[in-house]
Amino acid sequence: MNVTARSVSPDLSHTISAWFGENARDLPWRRDGFSAWGTLVSEFMLQQTPVSRVIPRLTEWLERWPAPADLAAVPPGEAVRAWSSLGYPRRALWLHAAAVQITERHGGVVPEDIDELLALTGIGDYTARAVAAFAFGHRHPVVDTNTRRVIARAVGGQGEPAPPSRARDLDAMSALLPQEPVAAAVFNAAIMELGAVVCTSRSPRCEACPIRDACAWRADGYPQYTGPKKAVQKKFEGSDRQVRGLIMAELRATHHPVTRAEIDGLWAEPVQLERALAGLLSDGLAVTVEAGMYALSQG
Repeated sequence: MNVTARSVSPDLSHTISAWFGENARDLPWRRDGFSAWGTLVSEFMLQQTPVSRVIPRLTEWLERWPAPADLAAVPPGEAVRAWSSLGYPRRALWLHAAAVQITERHGGVVPEDIDELLALTGIGDYTARAVAAFAFGHRHPVVDTNTRRVIARAVGGQGEPAPPSRARDLDAMSALLPQEPVAAAVFNAAIMELGAVVCTSRSPRCEACPIRDACAWRADGYPQYTGPKKAVQKKFEGSDRQVRGLIMAELRATHHPVTRAEIDGLWAEPVQLERALAGLLSDGLAVTVEAGMYALSQG
């Protein structure tokens, strides 16, 4: 069922926002005075990474590079090194490139226009909307996995959302979004929070949900989802991602080039090791300093 197929109660947004006002987690990017640059950095870090792992790294990052120009002034390899164990280290390269672009094109000030944000390296539709809404207070629907799940259940009566569709998802969120910009920004954060801590994927806490009496999925008796599903991510153990991570950890652990012999000792399967190393070199995360010697990218 399309989530727009049912009528939406005008009280739904207000109820979720009121619940958020009483129950929101104290997260750095929600505090008064948090910078637009900090918001952008946090959104990069939060992609596919739990909040608990992001907070300490975000704090360290902003202490070291409190403005885009500070990050832009160092080699990209330093960004990758500081990224540490957050995973998907290409995000660090993209963030560094975005910092350079903000410094050169926007005088070191994070832009608030969505099109200008989208023109920065590594920023997609979600991140652009999140920065515009949360850092600058503009009225835009912001949709993440948690948002989609809450809407699918509460409005559409589905146990889980269908695979992402930009137009459909933004339309569904727009139908709920308050007109006043400040209220809209609050609701964007509130519905994400509800999905993150109450309306979770595997063990929803319906008894604690502020909209349980208005939830279409609950009213229908929690029917099993039978629609199309998104592709399942491959296991990490034994994957190329794991091997890439081992090589990156070795490169981050020293400011000196790492020998091929040291890399060869990281993984027993030579073909997979070679593929992982080649991928890191192709992505610009690692560079060949000289024959058989490798280091983090220095730009």
